[in-house]
Amino acid sequence: MRATTRILGIDPGSRLMGYGLIDSDGRKASYIASGCLKVTGKSLPDKLGLIFRELSELLHSYEPQQLAIENVFMHRNADSALKLGQARGAAICAAVTRDLPVAEYAPREIKLAVVGKGGADKAQVQHMVRVLLNLSKTPQADAADALAIALCHSYQQGALDRVSGATGLAGGRLR
Repeated sequence: MRATTRILGIDPGSRLMGYGLIDSDGRKASYIASGCLKVTGKSLPDKLGLIFRELSELLHSYEPQQLAIENVFMHRNADSALKLGQARGAAICAAVTRDLPVAEYAPREIKLAVVGKGGADKAQVQHMVRVLLNLSKTPQADAADALAIALCHSYQQGALDRVSGATGLAGGRLR
């Protein structure tokens, strides 16, 4: 029997931040929770504080063992990319203050892992998340993205576990 890991996936945003929680044994994943945090506030520091506090509460409530988050990709607007990077930073800080390992994935890598093609659109990601997690309804786009990030991480970890088991390596060391 494989150990189960609880993974929190984060789709960062400075206005709406998706989150998705799954339990995974590296081969199969099961849905725990998902949703979106509406990031409100008069100033950017207020918004970043809200992200930190809300994610800290999620971490306390669901006790994930790992966090996976999407990397910043370059927007056409540099200001938007900077705000997104700061929102990611607040989310990452919430995780590291609880000593959680953080994994980062590129958008194309996530789509490739979940849909099978790196250029998939949001509707395709939503559909595959629904199918892979056997959900009764399609999650909101940002929540589906967060679940896709968690699934991508679970697949990566499962592959690493299988390779290390097959080669006798664990954490880079011989068993």
